[in-house]
Amino acid sequence: MYTMVYRKEKIMNKFKELRTLDVSQYIEKKGQFNYLSWAHAVDILLKEDPSATWIYHEPMNFSDSLMVFCSVTAFGKTMTAQLPVMNYKNQAIKNPDAMQVNTAMQRCLAKAIALHGIGLYIYQGEDLVDLDPLDLIKNVYETQGIEGARAVYNKMDNEARAACAEFIDQIRKDSNGTENG
Repeated sequence: MYTMVYRKEKIMNKFKELRTLDVSQYIEKKGQFNYLSWAHAVDILLKEDPSATWIYHEPMNFSDSLMVFCSVTAFGKTMTAQLPVMNYKNQAIKNPDAMQVNTAMQRCLAKAIALHGIGLYIYQGEDLVDLDPLDLIKNVYETQGIEGARAVYNKMDNEARAACAEFIDQIRKDSNGTENG
């Protein structure tokens, strides 16, 4: 029993460490969305756990579109992500070709790696776009810190950014008295 509890605690500690890892220097933008490329995600993952492995599962058909799946085993735990084959607007592609499926598989790999903590804050809020922007940014800041808030803020349109401007300015001022926050 002690071994199991110790292992779970070790995995959670690693997750907590990795979720605060700043990967902002590797963030790329496609359309209005930020992402961590699969190559950078794999590089960071293998530096942290050289024995990490991943596997792609059989894609699933949804009418005329596809969903891809990837499982990543790292730090003693397997996490699985799914992702539709999408275009640059994050809309499902009808009847995707091999290159589009390959691209989705690599994006799914990066997302499965993020489930272990690496770059997870990049995805924060991507499924919460209907929330009040100020409530969203405050929630992200409280749960993910300044890196997470920055990632969500950078995804916002000008109107949402304006609604958050005062809060963001306060974060910057509170961040060791610098304007880098």
